Amino acid sequence: MSEIPKAYEPGKIEGKWYDFWLQERYFTPKIDPNKKPFVIVMPLPNVTGDLHVGHALFVTLQDMMTRWHRMMGEPTLWLPGTDHAGIATQVVVERQLAKQGKTKEEIGREEFTKLILKWADKNRHDIRHQQQLLGASCDWTREKFTLDEGPSRAVRTAFVRLYDKGLIYRGERMINWCPRCRTAISDLEVEHKDIVGHLYYIRYPLAQGKGFVTVATTRPETFLGDTAVAANPEDKRYKNLIGKNVNLPIIDREIPIIADAAVDTLFGTGALKITPAHDPTDFEVAQRHNLPLVAIMNPDATMNENAGPYQGLERFACRDKVLADLRDRELLEKIEPYSHSVGHCCRCQTMIEPAVSLQWFIHTQPLAKTAIEAVKDGRITIIPERFTKIYFDWMENIRDWCISRQLWWGHRIPVWYCHDCAKVTASVDEPMACVHCGSKQLIQDPDVLDTWFSSALWTHSALGWPGDTADLRYFYPGSVMETGYDILFFWVARMIMMGLENMGEVPFHHVYLHGLIRDKGGEKMSRSKLQANAMSPTEPISEYGVDALRFALTVGSTAGNDMSLGQDKLQSGRNFVNKLWNASRFILQSREVERLETRTPELQPQRMEDRWINSQLNRLIKSVTELMEDFQFGEAEQQIYDFVWSKFCDWYVEIAKIRLRSQSTPSPLPFLTDTLEKALRLLHPFMPFVTEELWQSLKQRLSGGSNMPASIMIAPYPAADDKAFAPEAERVMDSVMEIVRSIRNVRAQHKVNPNKWIEARVYTGDLVSSLSADVSMIETLAKARPLTILDRQKRESTKDKDLVLVLKEAEVVVPLAGIVDRLTEEQRLTKERDEVTERIGQLESRLKDEAFLSKAPAQVVEKETQKLAMLEDKLERLNQELSQPNSSSAES
Repeated sequence: MSEIPKAYEPGKIEGKWYDFWLQERYFTPKIDPNKKPFVIVMPLPNVTGDLHVGHALFVTLQDMMTRWHRMMGEPTLWLPGTDHAGIATQVVVERQLAKQGKTKEEIGREEFTKLILKWADKNRHDIRHQQQLLGASCDWTREKFTLDEGPSRAVRTAFVRLYDKGLIYRGERMINWCPRCRTAISDLEVEHKDIVGHLYYIRYPLAQGKGFVTVATTRPETFLGDTAVAANPEDKRYKNLIGKNVNLPIIDREIPIIADAAVDTLFGTGALKITPAHDPTDFEVAQRHNLPLVAIMNPDATMNENAGPYQGLERFACRDKVLADLRDRELLEKIEPYSHSVGHCCRCQTMIEPAVSLQWFIHTQPLAKTAIEAVKDGRITIIPERFTKIYFDWMENIRDWCISRQLWWGHRIPVWYCHDCAKVTASVDEPMACVHCGSKQLIQDPDVLDTWFSSALWTHSALGWPGDTADLRYFYPGSVMETGYDILFFWVARMIMMGLENMGEVPFHHVYLHGLIRDKGGEKMSRSKLQANAMSPTEPISEYGVDALRFALTVGSTAGNDMSLGQDKLQSGRNFVNKLWNASRFILQSREVERLETRTPELQPQRMEDRWINSQLNRLIKSVTELMEDFQFGEAEQQIYDFVWSKFCDWYVEIAKIRLRSQSTPSPLPFLTDTLEKALRLLHPFMPFVTEELWQSLKQRLSGGSNMPASIMIAPYPAADDKAFAPEAERVMDSVMEIVRSIRNVRAQHKVNPNKWIEARVYTGDLVSSLSADVSMIETLAKARPLTILDRQKRESTKDKDLVLVLKEAEVVVPLAGIVDRLTEEQRLTKERDEVTERIGQLESRLKDEAFLSKAPAQVVEKETQKLAMLEDKLERLNQELSQPNSSSAES
């Protein structure tokens, strides 16, 4: 039997137990047709580098759920994986190449993808190691990578099926173009930033006669692609100009003046330049008026041949040159400061360029319709509920999804173009010949698919779809999708659409959205920003341990709310681990004297404090179970923390020490042991390492330990016994604790020497006999002797300098002659009476409020009524004490 170290050293035990769990294959569930499994699919970390504490949050939350359901006896699958992260990964590796003075074009596509794959494999290994450091109880035997053959085949299959159904098409549409990444990106990948720019007023000369039309624009360089000037048909200023033409400044190309209701009469001059190839609103105007599209930029945002004399200039350099030339021609009327929102690439922060481009799209409305119904009819529940409306708003206004990316890293689009007939062949496997004409002259589309396309399939592709596998039949659909609210549309909505499309049923039943970990400036932690602000979880783990980090990330947390991670939370987590360790060490050392059974059916509490702790423990088990079922993980953890720290360690263990020193009977050890063992199982999903270490140490010291499970993680989660509830013992113990606290407060306030005993008298009603039975315990805990318990009916007038503490069910009288100033104590009592009177008034008003009474649950109203009665009783007793002559009183 190993000795229990004096201090908890997490670094020495965390790896030991994780290796043990892996070796025993506890993370790998067996298919049991008689049991419903719990399934959670991990949000795929990008292979762009190490994890940060934001990832540690989702790992902790999902591990909590997984461990809890496993202990509840369910076959439990937590499916891990990593995402190839197309744009994000390519950007990072291109930067690394740039430091070597190279570009991807110089080394070629094949070598470039090999380079990325080698880099990604190393990162996947590092990410797996970090997740294991955090205690992630994933089934690593089923781990997948989005570019593995299985998921890759699923991607090709999904694409071809959607293409064959007419839901995937290729067309020229307005898209968001990133000049840095040189690819199209979806609307969701655009970050809009408010910037202070300028509004430039440019004069467009009339083509016939004298005069001009002045237009206002934030982007003067794009005038080179204008194909019209538009005014609102209701704008009287321009009615006589509709149908006429103007000349584009500098390049003198003639364009028409048109009328369109989309023009805002209050913006600028009311006349709007129409640049269909570089503005989404202008593109729609052009579609209505049959205007040509003139693209003026190259993929790298330099000006092309359509820009005339500005060809080759970078877009912002072009702006400066255009403005200078307009000034020279007296065509720049004025410049005004103007704040507006501008889209930037979320990966590299480059200002995006709206552009018309030939791309692949998914027609999403039919898919969104079924996904909306799945949430409306309750097949899927979103937590917290407020995100349901946000989900509906987005899905009901969804636009077609641009899924092609002009990258080299990712799933190549499974489409081939025939050189002879120019038709398209879409195929899961590489075709040998064109399906239309039989020609073998085929060229595959060079683009890759949006990363989120493969991620959208993850709930079923990772289980073997499109194959009919045993895993897919048993583990689909999943139970919970836990992820950050920031990817509700990026990922969750798309998984719902694709799960319904490919499998015919929802991919999961609950969506739990956690908040984000913010840095000191309030920014979301990220590794992909130009100035990464992410904190690695290894930093707090090395200083505080894994369990302390998990505690700091989750205790008291609620779904959908952001948080920061400070040293105070981490220290609190470490303090809790140490508190649990020290209490357990005391109990286990006490057991060395005798070997006792635990969790024996005949364990019947005889002492009041034993009945109290047993009742409180079972109430906790019941509450925690309900909270876990309701996805209130932070509150469940908070309640376990409060019980272990205060009720168990600060009160029951301290009372047990008194009994053990006096060798009184019955021994408290059976209840110390039973409470500790169950508390460890309650806490295990939240703090897996310290609970396993202590549970194993306890198991070694139990004569029946060999009959217990081999690990706490496969032991059953505690079940509440309603028969153990002991309201009377709880009432007595509440009074004991209140009496002890009140006397301790007096000692602290008046700086009584810690070694000095003080006298105290306790007056109460029907608790006299119960409190009298525990007088010795109260004396020791309060350092008060003699301490007498008396019937308040027989109470005599208090003496001068007696301090009276008015409690819930008792009054404590402490003679403090020579210590307390009588006038000061009476002033304090008067102040307390005024505060109680004010609180009574507030409660009375609330209980007369019809709005409160009609909306509040009955139990809340009842609780407020009881609180009012208690305060009224306290006020009466405070008034009695104030009316006593020659006494000093205080309300505790």
